[in-house]
Amino acid sequence: MKVVENLAGIRTKIEQACDRVDRSPNDITIIGVTKYVTIDRAKETFAAGITNLGENRLEGLLEKQAELEQDVHWHFIGSLQSRKVKDIIDKVDFIHSLDRQSLAKEINKRASKQTPCFVQVNISGETSKHGLTKDEVIPFIEKLASYPHIQVVGLMTMAPFTEDEALIRNTFRELRLLRDKIMANNWQHAPCSFLSMGMSNDYMIAIEEGATHIRIGSELVGPYDN
Repeated sequence: MKVVENLAGIRTKIEQACDRVDRSPNDITIIGVTKYVTIDRAKETFAAGITNLGENRLEGLLEKQAELEQDVHWHFIGSLQSRKVKDIIDKVDFIHSLDRQSLAKEINKRASKQTPCFVQVNISGETSKHGLTKDEVIPFIEKLASYPHIQVVGLMTMAPFTEDEALIRNTFRELRLLRDKIMANNWQHAPCSFLSMGMSNDYMIAIEEGATHIRIGSELVGPYDN
């Protein structure tokens, strides 16, 4: 199947999920995860109408940026090492993996403008996942007020890879409730209105629980490596 056909199916599922919880599909941003596919497949994704693309490696990001249109919104969705910040800063529109003070300091130091960031939260508590614990998030974001080049636009998490729908749903719900607490503070540096959660296997549940940004890879761009 072509990306445009895949996208049509995804949009239908998004509409169905939104209908179930009285949301508008217009409130959902699809991030096409192109990190494991060719430049041609990334171009096909953009041509299909996906203007938000996600990469997790500097090399892949730079290669695709050189070949794609100017009006792509680039999302860095992988774990970010502090020493790599200088290479990607000001080249991406969003960072989805802010999870520690040292990284925040480096972003603030290297950025020439305010950088929209999602704070990564390890809601599930899995040792294989990066991110702050729930209890660490609010104190962490509060401290970011002293970093003028960082704006916390939302929270990000990944649900456990499981068939237990209740566990997946609870993970997403807990992130939304945490987001709501942060929003209630009305912090200028942290409007925190977005939720980056949901991937190819669980994005419909994520939408039902409040996701605003879903990160879709294989279901959209097809099998990785082609």
